[in-house]
Amino acid sequence: MSDPCQPGQPGAYPSDCDIREAYRTMARERTQGSGLEREHRVVLDKAKDIKILLLDVDGVLTDGTLLYSSSGEESKSFNTQDGFGLRLLREAGIETGLISARSSEAVGRRARELRITFVYQGAGSKLEAFQEILRKSGCRPFEIAYMGDDWLDLVLLSRVGLACAPRNAVQAVREAAHYVTCRPGGCGAVREVCDLLLEGKGLATELLQRYMSR
Repeated sequence: MSDPCQPGQPGAYPSDCDIREAYRTMARERTQGSGLEREHRVVLDKAKDIKILLLDVDGVLTDGTLLYSSSGEESKSFNTQDGFGLRLLREAGIETGLISARSSEAVGRRARELRITFVYQGAGSKLEAFQEILRKSGCRPFEIAYMGDDWLDLVLLSRVGLACAPRNAVQAVREAAHYVTCRPGGCGAVREVCDLLLEGKGLATELLQRYMSR
């Protein structure tokens, strides 16, 4: 049955139909908002169990761009907010790791700077690297979070307790993720996940206050 209500003329006082439609709009917005809130609570519930955050590198910790000098040396750029987020995780007792199919000295240097615990470069099988991390850490899959952006990452995203993807990830990865960041890889996406983990564990406010008092 069609709705006989039609909006009033611009500039006129709102009619009963205008008011009714405004209430409908508000109700739709509340419903959509509550749905997003429920999804966020589910993600936070997963985050509270996480003990290790594992990351792909290209397209996640970087923007995916590969730069080569005239001598053939590869360089990468890293986001300082991402780095500080990983530092905060370490302070909160959450370990971090990198699993990349490529190898780069720049990545190795950045990992050392950030004191990243698990570093696997040139990983022919990300699953094998993941299984080795489970053995070394004694953690179970639901205690691991992983963030990736392309098909090679699906094998891990389907196994971890919290699967994350940056905004620039390919569609299949975004669909497999529990959480997709607002920012793209290399531009603060990792920091978003770090903040999410701290929020899930109820540590974000404590760490913020600690830094505000320094």
